[in-house]
Amino acid sequence: MTSPEYSHHFSLNNLPYGVASSPVHPQQCATRLHNTVIFLGALQKSGFFNGVSSLPNNIFAEHTLNAFAALPNSIHAAVRTHLQSALQPGVESLPANSTADITAVTMHLPVSIGGFTDFSCSLNHVQNAGRAILNDPSPPPGFFHFPIGYGGRASTVAVSGTPIIRPNGHFYDRTSPTPKTVIYGPSRALDYEMELGAVIGRPLEREKCVKAKDAEEHIFGFVILNDWSARDIQGLEMIPLGPLNGKAFGSTISPWIVTIDALSPFKAPGPEPRVTLPDHLQEERDFNYDINMSVELLHPSNETKKDEIHASTIATSLAKDLFWSHRQMAAHLASSGCDLRTGDLLGTGTVSGPVDGSFGCLLESTKGGKETVKLVDGSERVYLRDGDVVRMSAVVGAEGSGVGFGECVGEVLPARVY
Repeated sequence: MTSPEYSHHFSLNNLPYGVASSPVHPQQCATRLHNTVIFLGALQKSGFFNGVSSLPNNIFAEHTLNAFAALPNSIHAAVRTHLQSALQPGVESLPANSTADITAVTMHLPVSIGGFTDFSCSLNHVQNAGRAILNDPSPPPGFFHFPIGYGGRASTVAVSGTPIIRPNGHFYDRTSPTPKTVIYGPSRALDYEMELGAVIGRPLEREKCVKAKDAEEHIFGFVILNDWSARDIQGLEMIPLGPLNGKAFGSTISPWIVTIDALSPFKAPGPEPRVTLPDHLQEERDFNYDINMSVELLHPSNETKKDEIHASTIATSLAKDLFWSHRQMAAHLASSGCDLRTGDLLGTGTVSGPVDGSFGCLLESTKGGKETVKLVDGSERVYLRDGDVVRMSAVVGAEGSGVGFGECVGEVLPARVY
């Protein structure tokens, strides 16, 4: 089931795409208007989309959005315009078998994800993390020249609501009297990372590079991405290579893909380049979107009221401050000759601001584990405990814009015992 709390995110100005099912609707492509889920496969079967040229038959009956996402953006725009026109008076005119209340549906992973690349596009994040870990805010040497990133684990990306099991791995035992003692066990430093994820739509063949200014034709839309991190496991294995098991155990995305068409009225200027960029990475001035993101911790109350759940807002941050854009991420990845496949996920890296209350992960909020985060019931956190639920949300522009992402939720479960 999905929470009805975010009805105001899903106005006619939004109409995102997802994949849903219900007791009477098989899994198929869908959209959402307020708290009504509209099953697009059922609509198409009724002849609703007959006036949309070049839309393949039965494309919305698919179990993922990949086939639709791979179509040219002009067809995506035509479908959205057709839906907006028909839904202007509400959902009452739609066939009765094509809708369901949001509380009666199950949301599924919206696309089949063949590749996941996680970038680090926030200057604030790399400076905050460098200060927390090394007492040095200097960005990595390549940061101002290109969007730095690494290959993630696509097979462990899951839809919102999927529990996250605390990973086991190797890390330094900070409680040992012997320095640099490596042990194997459940992570003691489990963290979240508040990100946006760009979903590739129209594919790009290998060796067919693309310029950032032209890359939007390959972007289907955006999701919230929680790229969970086991900081202790990650810290040991990243010397000298990139992260592996500290990141590969799970990533969570929101179920609704907010389209480029819905976001386009909310373009915002990004930071100025610090160096002269090569031609394929040069961007227009308004290369970001005005997206306000927040992360909450839903947690049991203190020892006296364990059955009571509190919601503590940990941080709010602005995606328009990202130093690199989604187009630059795609262009940089393709510049080596890499292909872009429909459904590929490109993460922005942690979205963070410069001050307390704007940090997109606990690593930053606790200054690398040296401080605690105070919760509303008086308890504290350094890193996540079993039973904690992380909820991220994002709204585009002002709260009344009618365009948002809903929620991205994951509960931490205890580590497996082998």
